[in-house]
Amino acid sequence: MRELRIKANGIEVNVAIAGQGPAFLLLHGFPHTWRLWTEVVPHLARHHRVIAPDLRGLGATTGSGGYDAGTLADDAEALLDALGEPEATVAGIDAGTPPAFLLAMRRPERVRRVVLMESLLGRLPGAEEFLAGGPPWWFGFHAVPGLGETVLAGHEAEYVEWFLDAGTLGRGVPAAIRDHFTAAYTGRSALRRAFEHYRAMPESARQIADAVAGGRLTVPTTAIGSHPVGDALARQLRPVADDLTEHLIEDCGHIIPLDRPDALVPLLLG
Repeated sequence: MRELRIKANGIEVNVAIAGQGPAFLLLHGFPHTWRLWTEVVPHLARHHRVIAPDLRGLGATTGSGGYDAGTLADDAEALLDALGEPEATVAGIDAGTPPAFLLAMRRPERVRRVVLMESLLGRLPGAEEFLAGGPPWWFGFHAVPGLGETVLAGHEAEYVEWFLDAGTLGRGVPAAIRDHFTAAYTGRSALRRAFEHYRAMPESARQIADAVAGGRLTVPTTAIGSHPVGDALARQLRPVADDLTEHLIEDCGHIIPLDRPDALVPLLLG
């Protein structure tokens, strides 16, 4: 595996690449970097060219704006262009799910198959039960301009570790990966860029609604849920996807690639 710096869509993308074969693009979420996929990449790389970038403004990828899902989808397409890949299987989790969805909706000829995990797609119907008690508490906290990065400065390690523990049902992640994630989200600037992804969610939701109003998801789609999202994402996808396969992984936290790679890898390879 090697890390490269690739200019794409006006930013410099930090991307890990491994293997040869049909492209497999992996989009992470919060509070992660491409290393979210550490346990998955070696298996995929046996038969694929695995492309795992840090999302715009996160990890070592630059970016001072444009954190809506549509721009992130453009980033992904531009990265494929820069790497000479006409199409790819695309997998997204958490914050990586909406851009993966929009890429498949807008440019289906570039996506062989899309795998969507542990996230919601804007305000599409189907997630009412999951949202009955309101969205997760951190969505509102992160959305307030300037608040999160001010309150959390100096306490990034504790905050990141809370998400890693909750996202693995208390099992945690390897120390080296935990430390890497913590370093990637330390400092007010790094936190601000992360929280701008949440502040862009209303725009992302509008983009998703517009995409669904104008067409259907025609590429083969796999929805994978665990805890806490469960089947809410699949419920949102059922009315709009032509070819949908659903999976629910038991005894698995939100951070599926690190918590249950043994269950995830066979689903990704399909």
